[in-house]
Amino acid sequence: MPELPEVEVIRRELEPLVKGKTFATPVLLMPSTVQYPDPDLFAAALEGQTVKTLGRRGKYLLLILDQGILVMHLRMTGNIIFSSIDDLPRADRFLRVELPFTDGSMLQYSDMRRFGRLWLVKDLNELESLVLKNVGPDIYTEIDLKQFKKLLEKRGKRNLKALLLDQSCSAGMGNIYTDECLHLCHLHPEQQAATLTVEETEQLYNTIQQVLEMGIEHGGTSFRDYRNARGAIGDFQNKLNVYGRKGERCSCGELVAKTVVAGRGTYYCPCCQVKKESTVKKKSKKKGDNL
Repeated sequence: MPELPEVEVIRRELEPLVKGKTFATPVLLMPSTVQYPDPDLFAAALEGQTVKTLGRRGKYLLLILDQGILVMHLRMTGNIIFSSIDDLPRADRFLRVELPFTDGSMLQYSDMRRFGRLWLVKDLNELESLVLKNVGPDIYTEIDLKQFKKLLEKRGKRNLKALLLDQSCSAGMGNIYTDECLHLCHLHPEQQAATLTVEETEQLYNTIQQVLEMGIEHGGTSFRDYRNARGAIGDFQNKLNVYGRKGERCSCGELVAKTVVAGRGTYYCPCCQVKKESTVKKKSKKKGDNL
C-alpha cells in the first residue's frame, strides 16, 4: 500500500505537470471508483475545472481546483500516472478512470484490486466532513514533538505498532515505515506507548521524520504495485533494514523475525527490539465489582 512518502512523491511530481491545466470530460471505466458524488455528477462537475495546486493529508492526495477539491486515495494497489500527448497510452489493463486535460494530456488511474477511491468535494468543509472526518493530522507536516508526546501520553496503553498505524490519531504511517522506525529506535512493536522514556519518545519522533524524508528522497518503496507519477518504481526498498527481510541477518547478527501485531505482518529483530513491559499496576477489583 502506498504510504505517506509514496503519495508525497506523486504530489511533488504531479504539481508542475498539471498545475494550471483544465480537465476535459472524465472517462469512468469503473464508475464505482468514484466515492462521491454520484459518478455522473462527478464527471459533469470536474469537466472545465482548473488545477490550482496540489496538497496531501496522510495518504490522501488533494488536487485543489478553482471550484472544489479532487481527492484520491490509492489504497493497496492504486496508481495515478501522468501521460503527456507524446506518450499516450500508458496505463495497463487495470485502468479504472481516465482524467484527460484540454491540452490532450491526462491522468490515468489504475488499480488491480479496485479498492482505491476518488471524491470531488465543493470546499474544505466538505473535505473534512465527507472524506477526512476520521483522519488525524499529518504526522510529517502537522505534528510537532510536543503534540507527538501528548499523542503517546493520551493513548499510553496501546502498543506502538497499533498506535502509529491508527490514521485517526496521526495520518500517514503504514506498515513498512512503522516497522523501520521502531527497529531503528530499538523499540518492540508490542511495547506500550506509556513505557517510553522522554528520550525514547524524542528519538522515535525524530526517526519518523527522518525515515519519511528518506523514503521521499528515494522515490518511495516499490515491491510490486507502486509507481510514481511517471510510472517509475521507487528505490527505498533497497534501504530497508527489517521489513520484508524475515530470516535475513539484522546488523546485529540476529535473524529478522516476523509476527502479527495490530492485525498486520510485522518485522522486527528479537535482539535489538526487546519488549519492555509496563510498570503500571492494574487496579485490583474490589469485592462486589462484578455484582
